[in-house]
Amino acid sequence: MKELALKYGCNPNQKPSRIYMKEGELPITVLNGRPGYINFLDALNSWQLVKELKAATGMPSAASFKHVSPAGAAIGLPLSDTLKRIYFVDDVKMELSPLACAYARARGADRMCSYGDFVALSDTCDAATATLIKREVSDGVIAPDYTPEALDILKQKRKGTYNVIQIDANYVPAPIERRQIFGITFEQGRNDIQLDDDLLFMHIPTKNKHFSDEAKRDLIIALIILKYTQSNSVCYVKDGQAIGIGAGQQSRIHCTRLAGQKADTWWLRQCPKVMDLPFKEDIRRADRDNTIDQYIGDECEDLLQDGTWQHFFTTKPEPFTADEKKAWIAQNKDVALGSDAFFPFGDNIERAHKSGVAYIAQAGGSIRDDHVIETCDKYGIAMAMTGVRLFHH
Repeated sequence: MKELALKYGCNPNQKPSRIYMKEGELPITVLNGRPGYINFLDALNSWQLVKELKAATGMPSAASFKHVSPAGAAIGLPLSDTLKRIYFVDDVKMELSPLACAYARARGADRMCSYGDFVALSDTCDAATATLIKREVSDGVIAPDYTPEALDILKQKRKGTYNVIQIDANYVPAPIERRQIFGITFEQGRNDIQLDDDLLFMHIPTKNKHFSDEAKRDLIIALIILKYTQSNSVCYVKDGQAIGIGAGQQSRIHCTRLAGQKADTWWLRQCPKVMDLPFKEDIRRADRDNTIDQYIGDECEDLLQDGTWQHFFTTKPEPFTADEKKAWIAQNKDVALGSDAFFPFGDNIERAHKSGVAYIAQAGGSIRDDHVIETCDKYGIAMAMTGVRLFHH
């Protein structure tokens, strides 16, 4: 198949719409549903990400995409009991495969932003992974293959309309890519740079030059994620998964703050005070996510006022005070942080330190690199300057 007609483009008024190949056949097959223009943008960007994560780490990988940026991405490390609880998979009876663990991590790290996502899987989708996907609000999934049982599970989702795309894992795009903006064609070489230890850790200007194997892995994961995130962007990673992504901000410090806030929220959700919130049994998953986010955030007082808390809780929870949150966040350690371009000032490092960052990989090349290095040394942070910019637009 060389061409696939779509219902419309980014918006309903943008017709006609299609995807097509000038040469060769489309490397995708729609197994169920009717994916749209934005679905395919998310699917093809997220597939590249998980394929690269698998190649770099050797582990099954998953991503949760929204509006052409990842809300989460991860490799398939086992889940602790705490992570099973905060990702709401602790009630699943079947054993979770490595791919299912990768999906649970990718989908669960930022549940607010992952709502209505498009999923990418590096490996054949199995029944365990399909079972987890079926439980969540999602637009579709792309993977190289599906077991018959997994495909049957996914076809039952959204009254049979869930978008399921199969992609040829051996497909290699042309080295030159093109697109049109305002009737003008842009052309560039694909960003096929390979992110590995030899490239990333050649120049370490900080006093602390030690990167654990886990830190190196997490920094590579962070940079691969950023390669497919709308710029400017930074990414916090811990234990093989993104825990905070700041995408599409005009200012680097706003990226770092946004991603840091998400990383803090991920960590705060693991606090016993949050995990033990007395939710009503019939509360929906999305309402539970929204309520947790509000309880952790600055609108806690609005949530706990009379007439509001009774909708969600059996008893009124105690407020989560600023001092309690600060003390819990201080326990988060050994976080890795990647940036798609240089940090212009040390204020980014100050903010990153507050969220437990101990390792950094960034391009370098700012006129204030000295200030950035000095701030890292202040906190004993090990930082690599890669010389590689990873802008994605």
